[in-house]
Amino acid sequence: MLLYVVLVLVAFLVYVKFKQSYWKRRGLHQLEPEFFFGNAKKELLGKRSIFLLFRDIYEKAKVLKQDHVGIYFFLEPIYIPTNLTIIKQILIKDFQHFWGHGGFSHPNERLSMNLFNLEGDPWRHLRTKLTPTFTSGKMKMMFDTLVSKTDGLEKLIDGYITRKEPVDIKEAAARFTTDIIASCAFGIETDAMENDRNDFRTYGRKVFKPTTFKLFLSNTVPASVLGPLGFKLFPRDVDAFFSETVLDTMQYREKYNIIRKDFMHLLLQLKNGDNKSADTQSLTNNELIAQCFVFFLAGFETSSTTITFALLELSSNQEIQDKLRKEINEVLDRHDGKITYDAMMEMKYLDMVVNESLRKYPPVAILPRVCSKNYEVPGTKVTIEKGTKVQVPVWGIHMDPEYYPEPEKFNPEHFTPENKANRPEMAFLPFGEGPRMCIGLRFGVMQTKIGLISLLKNFKFTVNSKTHTPIQIEKVSFVLSVEGDVWLNASRV
Repeated sequence: MLLYVVLVLVAFLVYVKFKQSYWKRRGLHQLEPEFFFGNAKKELLGKRSIFLLFRDIYEKAKVLKQDHVGIYFFLEPIYIPTNLTIIKQILIKDFQHFWGHGGFSHPNERLSMNLFNLEGDPWRHLRTKLTPTFTSGKMKMMFDTLVSKTDGLEKLIDGYITRKEPVDIKEAAARFTTDIIASCAFGIETDAMENDRNDFRTYGRKVFKPTTFKLFLSNTVPASVLGPLGFKLFPRDVDAFFSETVLDTMQYREKYNIIRKDFMHLLLQLKNGDNKSADTQSLTNNELIAQCFVFFLAGFETSSTTITFALLELSSNQEIQDKLRKEINEVLDRHDGKITYDAMMEMKYLDMVVNESLRKYPPVAILPRVCSKNYEVPGTKVTIEKGTKVQVPVWGIHMDPEYYPEPEKFNPEHFTPENKANRPEMAFLPFGEGPRMCIGLRFGVMQTKIGLISLLKNFKFTVNSKTHTPIQIEKVSFVLSVEGDVWLNASRV
């Protein structure tokens, strides 16, 4: 009996060692893994942010002068490119080899059948359907709806000032973007500014607090296995809430022929075949539900974290805050004091500040891809096999002093026209690149800018002593965000 136990243990040891030599056997430099756990023990156990791991790996690869390296999640090999030319090949030129994210997507969970998670032909068909919904013209159509939400934001901040309390800016920004997305994606007027316990805030928090176990399963076990077993990435009550909300709104609008300038109206046009091209099928109800859901996820959290990081940095750099406020007021004066689309587009320094926030704190700090067919990396003898996962370390690139001098310093001058022109392609990837580039980037940037314009034209911010510095990054999260609250002092200007 003892002999069998010893043989099993020896076989297991040999198997693990063999699996964790995958990249060595393929001629790629691998960062030495821990036995069985690989290179991400703390991250897979929820003790450290996965985004910090990939930033560290990028920095190690640069020191070692490696254009790409291999690591392991347990026994699974992960390919990490650090050379911008290779990254461009993967994201753009050879996209047909890498057109999936490798996330969980299965018909048994309709919320997972969204544009971000789908792969292959289902993704391509849906992207074709939805692309006309996100043109600059359609974004301009929704501009006034976004601006109307700034009254509630200003009232919220005023309340803190009246009570002589510091502002939890992370929460305030989340309420603002929640109200916007609920209105634009679902056509529903919420009261997140007045009541942080409304349903959209409640279920939004649930979605962005995934369990480590669920994240681990969804990233290591194929959807073809998990789906039939009844695996749910999102809680059942989240599915019920978003599905019922979309269906109720859709039926109400169709019954009473209600038209609003929002995503829901544009999606209903697609569903009903309006403005349909010959090669584009209409949306199904489940597709419509899934897209509203992912608009909510992508639209409220990424923008609220960008607003939070921007205001935290502006509060720590008063000269930058003053310069930006001066531009905002000067431009608004030329537009009768009104926040208009044209006024926003004139604010060049605001654009630089937002881009610098996205550089230093990219919400999507890694770009996941999965190899769809064997791919030989150009200029090398390394072959990425079909099914291998790829992670592009966006945060590492953004913090590389080769591209951004003094990267830890918040410096909007990184985004002057001259500095942008002198930087190589792929050195700034907050929304990805290529055919899978974020479809809603215009909307995300627009609501971020509107929020900052509204706040900075009315208030001055400084860092409150309750804010823990240096900041820590949330350990388990879909996007890069601050752990805990961010407290700022606000005063009227």
